Amino acid sequence: QVQLVESGGGLVQAGGSLRLSCAASGRTFSSYTMGWFRQAPGKEREFVASWIGGSAYYAESLKGRLTISRDNAKNTVYLQMNSLKPEDTAVYYCAARSSRWYGTNAHAYDYWGQGTQVTVSS
Repeated sequence: QVQLVESGGGLVQAGGSLRLSCAASGRTFSSYTMGWFRQAPGKEREFVASWIGGSAYYAESLKGRLTISRDNAKNTVYLQMNSLKPEDTAVYYCAARSSRWYGTNAHAYDYWGQGTQVTVSS
């Protein structure tokens, strides 16, 4: 079993930055695929970024504004978000999968955090 706890969300003005953190516990973390997803009110959960085997992958529409990184020593994955826009407002979720997964389907992930709210004001 893997437990994931997100933090770092909050209220920020458009153009600002936030760094989200996801602390993992319970299993060997280093081999897991880690992903970030987000869900805005009335919308489906969508892929944001993932870290797979030492490489980062991003939603095409978000490239250039995000950086996903991972610290295996701290069992933590990060999502740095810059140049935030009001349309980035959503609950951001961290997810983990015990094997490599290069897709963007949320259903492929085994474990989820509780989410952290990001609100971007105009």
